[in-house]
This record gives sequence, structure tokens and C-alpha cells, in this order.
Amino acid sequence: MSGNSLILKMENITKSFPGVKALKGVNFELRKGEVHALVGENGAGKTTLMNVLNGLVQKDSGKIIIDGREVNIITPSQAREAGISFIHQELELIPELTVKENMLLGQETRKGLFRLIDWKAMESKTRDFLKKLDIHLDPNEKILNLSIAQQQLVEIAKALYQNARIIVMDEPTSSLTDEDVKKLFKIIRDLKNQGCAIIYVSHVMDEIFEISDRITVLRNGMYIGTEVTKDTTRDKIFSMIVGKDIKRRYIREEVKKGNVILKVVGLTYNGIFQDINFELRAGELIGIAGLMGAGRTELLEALFGIIKEVTGEIYVNGKKVHIKSPESAIKNGLYYISENRRDKGLFPTLSVADNIVVSSMDQHRGLFGIKKSSIIESSEKLINQLNIKTPSLKQVLANLSGGNQQKVILARGIKTEPKIIMLNEPTRGIDVGTKVEIYKLLNRLKARGLGILMISSELPEVMEISDKILVMSAGKISGIFDNISVTKEQILSAMFKYVEKKAANGERNGIIKR
Repeated sequence: MSGNSLILKMENITKSFPGVKALKGVNFELRKGEVHALVGENGAGKTTLMNVLNGLVQKDSGKIIIDGREVNIITPSQAREAGISFIHQELELIPELTVKENMLLGQETRKGLFRLIDWKAMESKTRDFLKKLDIHLDPNEKILNLSIAQQQLVEIAKALYQNARIIVMDEPTSSLTDEDVKKLFKIIRDLKNQGCAIIYVSHVMDEIFEISDRITVLRNGMYIGTEVTKDTTRDKIFSMIVGKDIKRRYIREEVKKGNVILKVVGLTYNGIFQDINFELRAGELIGIAGLMGAGRTELLEALFGIIKEVTGEIYVNGKKVHIKSPESAIKNGLYYISENRRDKGLFPTLSVADNIVVSSMDQHRGLFGIKKSSIIESSEKLINQLNIKTPSLKQVLANLSGGNQQKVILARGIKTEPKIIMLNEPTRGIDVGTKVEIYKLLNRLKARGLGILMISSELPEVMEISDKILVMSAGKISGIFDNISVTKEQILSAMFKYVEKKAANGERNGIIKR
């Protein structure tokens, strides 16, 4: 840290929404040249506090002080004028525009009497700035052609281009590869050296302890405390987050395995994955590990009928099935929950109840149409079972925390009464307390005889929660391991098994976008 000079002070910030006190007198301080991590369970108030700073939400009371002067920020443009820039977890790029158009939106270079856009100058500026950040992207490439990780890098570069003095990073590594995370951390350290102050919102403790100088914890809308990172421990921070000690975060329960409920034979999707063979038993959770681009997401999308151009055979309970759409997958007892909540899972403007039952409306039809009482009864049951924190069934989903939104999507899947549930990064962006709740839920589903396929990029999570671990490398299965005997080194070796061979054949690891 470069000195102790305060650049930002938030004093006694309060904010209430209908039925919820989101912030209860929260305090937060940020010094010049420091990385200050902001942590807490989903629903703790982190997002609301940052939205107050960004002008997206107006505080009910309290003060925001920048450079010793009280400011009143009620719009995002006022936040930018105050030198505050935001990098959001949910990307806010325009897919149809190019990298340079997104980065310089509102700051276009113009020339001539008629102030026409100087595209060559914009390209040159973008290329030079990306090179400075060690980001290798074509300024003329459209955002829709980039992987999620590449889009995240563009979002980061766009925020940095604004020369902000305060940068808020909300889960900035959620879609990044390990190599990209290293680049980001180098950028962050360079910014620190220049006196820039960074608020780093994350659930990833390894990252927090590597990059932050101080850690502030919120819980239930309240300020719990601030710790100097080098002087504290993970256990201390976890205890502050949940209000009690967590001795074990990952919990796998042994459940008696039943018959094979899913058998996949020779499943192939040209250029993405090939000759996939495995079996899943009732009461079994198979974790799917692999590098980005290994074909894991596409495999689950093929099993759910999102990807249709596949060959091979799928058997459910010994019966060969032909899955050509999500509807046919659901009818055959499969349900898939995407990694991308916002674009592929949520209906943010609908109520909690509507989001839960949207995939199972046939269960609530009577002689005279939809039975609202049935929807209310079944939704309340799942809300209680999954401990979903919401003021009411009618609450708009967008007003719930990320962790509770994820639980709603899980409730929707359970509501379809599947035999097999497929989860893609179910705990990404979820706080440690909610993670434990989701793990316990998965154990209960196993005990009920469901089979579970789960993709996770967190290797410790895969190793702790899975009964078996299926590893994919460059579109092939490179190993299926029993959890009891497998080592981290064996899994990592399997993840890289076919990557070098694929690269030697002239293919770039990363063309496959998931």
C-alpha cells in the first residue's frame, strides 16, 4: 500500500427494499494504492453497497466521502465523473459491436469538419492499450465471436481505459483461465503502484489472500469488521462471513448406489467431443473436470438436446432414448442447469414462484386452467426445502441475491422430477455458506435416488463432492476415477493428456469456447 491516505469513505449507509433491510449502517474505507477485498455471503449486502457507490441504487441515509469531500452520487455517470469505474460480474458489452467499439463507446475518436469517427485511430488506440495490458485480441473482432473469458478481458480493459482512480471489480475472474488470472493480477499490481485504489469483490479465498491488502466482511446487511490480509487467516474470515466456525466446507455423503440410470455410448459432436462412453448410477454424483475448451459444457448440452447434431447412443434406465430438444430431455427424466444464469437460466422480471414452476406447468393444470393454489403450495415447499431467502413468492427474482437465484434455478430443476440432474458450475459466484447448503442438497438428491452430473472448474470441489470424477481433455475422456483413490496430480495429468497432441495437429486450445 502506498500510504494511508483515504480516497473513499462510506459512513453508516442504510438501504431498504420492500420487505428487506439490505444495508444496516454499513461502513467502508478505501485507501489510495490498496486492494481492498469485500466479502460476505450472497445477500450480505455487497452488491447493494457497490450499487449505492455506482449510483444505481440511492441510499436511504449515510455519507459517501471522496478525497475528504462529501458527494451525492445518484447516477452511474456521476460515479464516473467522480473517478469510479466498475467491472461487473455479468458482462455489459454489446455483442454486435467490435472490441474497439465497445472499449471506446462514448469516447470515439473523431476527425474533420463533420466530426466523423476515425476508425483507424480507434483501432490503433485499442490495439496499443490491449498490448500494454498483455491482452491479445483483435480490435476488429465482434464481441459475439469471443469466448466468455475473452469478453471478460475486454470488460476489464474497457474499465481501465477510463483512467479511474477507484475501480470496483465484481468477481472479475469468474470466467478467466489461470493464465488470464495471472495477467489480471499483474494489471492490478501495476494499478496499485500508480496509486489507483481497487475494491475487489470475490468469493475465491485463494485470490483474496493473494491480491488484497485488507478484507472487509459484511453479514446480513451489517458491517462485521476489517482485517489486514497478511495478519489474518482463512478460518477467521470464514467465521466472520457465516457467524460461526466452518470445519469442513465440502461435504460428500456415501449413499447406496442403485442401477445404471444413464448410459452414454460413442457420443460424438464433430470437432468438439468424440467417442464419449460412461455410466451413471442412481444415487451417484459424477464430477466432470477439464480445462476450458475440453468440451464439458457441450457434452451436457448434447445430453439435454440443446446441441442436436450428435451421433452415438443414450440410454435412460436401460431404454434407448432420442433426445432432440430440451423438452424431450425433460420427458425422459433429464434436467440441465446452465453455467450462465442470466442468459440461459433466469427470468429476472418474473416472480420467484413463476421461475420455479416455469418448466413444470403441466403439473398445475386442472379442468379450468392453471391452479394457482397448486403453484403456491409446491413453490413454498421448495423454498423451505432449499432455504431460499425471499420476502414472498411474488418477489421479482432480480431482487434476490445471486446465491438465492441459484437456489431458485435448482428448485425449478427439482420441480420437473428428474431422474438425472446436470449442473454446470452450480457454485460459481456463490458464497461459502450457500455452497455448503447446495452440497447438502446434492447429497439429499443422491439419497432420493437421483443421478447427478456436475461440471466444476474448482478442483478441490470436484474432489470433495464427487463419487467419481470424469476428466475430459481436448474433447475426449482422458480418465474416470474413483474419488476414494484418486490424487490431484492424476486429475491434472488427465486434464492435459490430449491437449499437446491436439495442438500438434494444428488446433488451438481455446477455439472451443466452453
